Amino acid sequence: MSVDARQSLLCWYAVDKRRLPWRAEAGERADPYRVWLSEIMLQQTTVAAVKPYFERFTTKWPDVGALAAADEADVMREWAGLGYYARARNLVACARVVAGDHGGRFPDSEAALLKLPGIGRYTAAAIAAIAFGRRAVVIDGNVERVVSRLYAIATPLPAARAEIRARTDALTPDEGAGDFAQAMMDLGATICTPRRPACAICPLRPHCAAFHEGDPERYPVKPPKAARPRRTGTAFWLEHDGHVLLVRRPASGLLGGMLALPTESPAQAKWTDAGAVDHVFTHFALTMTLSCARVDARPEGLWWPIERIGEAGLPTLFARLAERGLAWREAAAQAA
Repeated sequence: MSVDARQSLLCWYAVDKRRLPWRAEAGERADPYRVWLSEIMLQQTTVAAVKPYFERFTTKWPDVGALAAADEADVMREWAGLGYYARARNLVACARVVAGDHGGRFPDSEAALLKLPGIGRYTAAAIAAIAFGRRAVVIDGNVERVVSRLYAIATPLPAARAEIRARTDALTPDEGAGDFAQAMMDLGATICTPRRPACAICPLRPHCAAFHEGDPERYPVKPPKAARPRRTGTAFWLEHDGHVLLVRRPASGLLGGMLALPTESPAQAKWTDAGAVDHVFTHFALTMTLSCARVDARPEGLWWPIERIGEAGLPTLFARLAERGLAWREAAAQAA
């Protein structure tokens, strides 16, 4: 990319950049806390999904010290629905390290940022460039797509990533790396999209090899998708006196640390099949059947008021199963 092309991109960004709640206004310095929080939330999650969560988090925990002092269960409850729950646990762990070991200030170098819990190569580069003005090579899925098309990189992913990084490194300016990175991300999110890219209004069109080939959607080249395995399981809705039994899942593993319905039978009872819910995780698809029952004597456990089940912060899979539990409850009441 020539200096003129980079300038065209930055001029486009100055006018058409996305207005996002975590971005600094023109002339303001980016807040490292807000940059970090947004980058963690945006991992494998859309901007539209993240916005309301970001607003709630920054209202409840306006700085890293406040988040470091938060109860982890409270944070997990606020995170419910965003998925990839290890991010929320690492969020608290990272905030506590920053507050305890760094005086409440994020370190300003990639190397130091990489030592913090939950911060990987991309996130460290993004924080260093956007929040601290460091020269850093920032590559997310949008940048990967833009660079793949700009140079018509024919090597399939993931093998192509070494060349994509080298190309992006060569493009990244010594000054203004944060604006450049955000311009590339915005271009990929709004114009150089996976399907039907808006090449007619792209500031990089004159320099794009894929456009000149006539088939930009070919890039990045992806290997054939492997079949996603399907698993099955059962969850249990056990009621007693207007309460439902919940469990806290182990800290490590799938949906770690979250409140959920039990997935092992919690009591001897007359169980009724209340249907199933399909849910897709990153590496597998799951069909979870719900069994419902009431008991007169309740076993030990965490009993949650059914009328407040929406406040439990259940992850999406279990929130959908809870809806089936509520429907079973209503049907049983009508039949009584």
